[in-house]
Amino acid sequence: MLASVLSSAIKALEGFIVKVEIDIAGGAPTFTIVGLPEQEVKEAKDRVQAAIRNSGFDFPLKKITVNLVPAEIKKTGTHFDLPIALGILAASGELSNQAQNKLNEMVFIGELGLNGKVHACAGVLPMLISLRKAGTKKAVIPLANKEEGEFAEVPNFGASSLREVVDLLEGKILFHQEYKSPKVEDNLEGFDLKEDFSEVKGQALAKRALEIAAAGGHNVLMIGTPGTGKSMLAKRFSTILPPLTKEEMLEILQIYSVCRMLGKGKKVFQRPFREPHHTISNIALIGGGANPKPGEASLAHNGILFLDEFAEFSRNSLEVLREPLETFKVTIARAKDTLTFPAKFTLIAAMNPCPCGYHGHPVKTCNCTPVQISRYKSKVSGPLLDRIDLTVNLNPVNYKDWQAKSEGETSAQIRERVIKARKIQEERFKNSKTTANAFMTVSEIKKYCPLPEGGGEILELAMKKLGLSARSLDKILKTARTIADLEGSENIKKEHIIEVMQYRPLDRKGVSDI
Repeated sequence: MLASVLSSAIKALEGFIVKVEIDIAGGAPTFTIVGLPEQEVKEAKDRVQAAIRNSGFDFPLKKITVNLVPAEIKKTGTHFDLPIALGILAASGELSNQAQNKLNEMVFIGELGLNGKVHACAGVLPMLISLRKAGTKKAVIPLANKEEGEFAEVPNFGASSLREVVDLLEGKILFHQEYKSPKVEDNLEGFDLKEDFSEVKGQALAKRALEIAAAGGHNVLMIGTPGTGKSMLAKRFSTILPPLTKEEMLEILQIYSVCRMLGKGKKVFQRPFREPHHTISNIALIGGGANPKPGEASLAHNGILFLDEFAEFSRNSLEVLREPLETFKVTIARAKDTLTFPAKFTLIAAMNPCPCGYHGHPVKTCNCTPVQISRYKSKVSGPLLDRIDLTVNLNPVNYKDWQAKSEGETSAQIRERVIKARKIQEERFKNSKTTANAFMTVSEIKKYCPLPEGGGEILELAMKKLGLSARSLDKILKTARTIADLEGSENIKKEHIIEVMQYRPLDRKGVSDI
């Protein structure tokens, strides 16, 4: 007999319908899965057979062939277990006519345990969102994925076992058409403020640079000797960022769903903060692998990618960030396919001025040779530095600032100004896909960043003396636009451009003379 069940699959972050066809014929008992299945899909044979038997059904000892349509697209994941099991039950006559008719009304997603329990699987949210875009269709998903499934706004049933799904098809359990769509706005209100900017002593210039970065989504590089507060400032950067929008949150949830980083008690209501170690591989940083998955750059989407000890990363690892910093996405090309993952993050980098860390320290002596210092700094290439908007040198905190009882501005105070600036940008870009000044296109720069009187002379002089690239000039204008927004100024002023220039010391000195 022949039966078919609808399921879904993931390509990058986009879901698509997969038709699971099952044929049961006479002959020697075999179980074959075709349609470009990966190893985890092939292993479904053993899981499905045990799950069917341990759920109280008879497993047919015949020739079973499973075909995953479309057959030309590679299938990955363990979520085909449930539709394969239901197809076998339908083709072997274990399901009633009523149950078989209902099979075509729903999409089934779920991994099966040997005892017939339905376990959580990856990518449920993007699969359901694709169903919504294609036209609302009922879905049966693992109960463990029910919470993330609600965000897709598609009617879904959270199943705990294969037996429960059969009871649903037989009409013994009702499929409730109504579903509770979470109020994303309510979830976005919570914010972790355990760490605060007021705890950072001194470093007024660095705090100002991070405020500008938060207000416009700009990339920042902090350079300073050990103990100047680089990591401390970076870890408090998230406390001054604006709350996520509903669209931004859904984008993050889809990425985390594909990476199996969602589940009971694991919620993403704040901007991600990713802090990979400097020994990370290229693939782990930007994504890829045999079955390409998002890397740290994509996991930081709509959030922060913090690279501490910036110059300790391998040069290759840093160079692969050049494209994501420019295009805000990661494209992974393979012989038969090309996948794209979003990677719109704010880069916060921190590094020492030399291998020992004390080059330029007012008291401690640097033990590095000029060759060692040059080799250390050369790991950060010019093209990569060209993509960083703000660079700040941090000096050691003096005793007077350290022991001062008066605290600086709190994160809440800074965040209030950042949110006001972001609202200005939201209104400015309401008819485009741009979300912040740092992501403006060339045409938007021309439209929203007209040079003030005297501003052109400053940039022309800087371009001649510092050798600035066209990209550097664009970044200066974007950053100046953010400073103007923080002040509530309708137009960029000459002083805004002058302020930006003090955050580009690498343009003045060069990377080998930091």
